[in-house]
Amino acid sequence: MSATRPLSIGLLLVAVVALVAAPFVAYPVFLMKLLCWALLAASLNLLVGHVGLLSFGHAMFFGSAAYVTAHAVKVWSLDPLMGVLVGSASAAFIGLVGGLLAIRRLGTAFSMITLAIAQLVYFIALRAPFTGGEDGIQEVPRGRLLGLLPLDSDLTMYYVVLVAVGLGFWLIYRTVHSPFGHVLAAIRDSEPRAVSLGYRVNHYKLAAYVLSASLAGLAGALKALVFQIATLTDVSWTTSGEALLMVIVGGVNTLAGPLVGAIVVVAMQNYFASFAEVVLMLQGLVFIVVVLVFRRGVVGEWKAWRQRRQAQASGATT
Repeated sequence: MSATRPLSIGLLLVAVVALVAAPFVAYPVFLMKLLCWALLAASLNLLVGHVGLLSFGHAMFFGSAAYVTAHAVKVWSLDPLMGVLVGSASAAFIGLVGGLLAIRRLGTAFSMITLAIAQLVYFIALRAPFTGGEDGIQEVPRGRLLGLLPLDSDLTMYYVVLVAVGLGFWLIYRTVHSPFGHVLAAIRDSEPRAVSLGYRVNHYKLAAYVLSASLAGLAGALKALVFQIATLTDVSWTTSGEALLMVIVGGVNTLAGPLVGAIVVVAMQNYFASFAEVVLMLQGLVFIVVVLVFRRGVVGEWKAWRQRRQAQASGATT
């Protein structure tokens, strides 16, 4: 533990410096898209990796928050911060209502319930008068954060998104390494044993589900401000599938995995945008390669390699 901690801190510092300097090297809007997707994937990873609940409907939180934030900022003229908070709160509410139904089931049944609720949200977004139907909500103003920071500047907007996403990842880290997170891990490993120890398992799973929904909503709210639009794609099942792909590619049950997975998937979407079929084929190919070769994901395999190296080094010294 003492040997790996300095390395982890060093890698974290390098990552922070790289993210701060990134908009001077790469296109800020592309970076903001990457960060929003990384937070969505991290929120899903919280459920899949740390609670053992495979959700097929996380787009409903992402998209509903995007719609609510876009409407609140454009129609109600709310401050961007209030719009993001209202959007995240709406996602948390949907998570609470949907979670009360879904967490009573396990495995495939849980996944199918989340998918069914997500499809219901999709059709509400398609038919509701305030969503704009197939056109979505367009020309969403970024405004000025707290009346001070002009978010029309991509550079300013990037750093706001970076801080918000960083806080989201920090909250996930603190949750996983708290007593609450340890209970979630116990539920994931053996739910009957957790019940026998006296834990109210459904309460813990519901709390984790709502937290995951809130973080996914935060990602969707930020996305609506970054691209100044909310569309049906945000609540589509394909968005849920891409978030799950990012988790698998990066590494389930790892903190950095969703970020790495987002880099891989979003980069493919960006550089092959003019070849839609090619993107889908490449995503399928990446998924097959990861499942067959990197079963723990990129970050998971790297961590396993480090552990093997450390075990060999300790064996050699003894």
